[in-house]
Amino acid sequence: MTQESQVIQHESAHPTPGTYFKVAMALSAITAIEVAVFYLEFVRHAIIPILVLLSGAKFILVCMYYMHLKFDDRIFSTMFVAGLVTASGVVMALMALFRFFA
Repeated sequence: MTQESQVIQHESAHPTPGTYFKVAMALSAITAIEVAVFYLEFVRHAIIPILVLLSGAKFILVCMYYMHLKFDDRIFSTMFVAGLVTASGVVMALMALFRFFA
């Protein structure tokens, strides 16, 4: 395989500008929903889980498309998730240590 064909194959794996625009619009829509949920009176008891889910969806979209984890080798996604899980575990351990949950 020539170097030119390798470059073409590599470039075709990444999203088009239209895809980036669609992802940006999805992120904007999720942000608008988050703002709307904050002002809804009838979801006061469920506001935190709803906002966490919406924030998680935005986080996943940003990681997949803008950090290119969707298009790169699986090892990069694995390393990213492992670091995220480790950091989350450390935060939970510190919260337990300082009796945040008590």
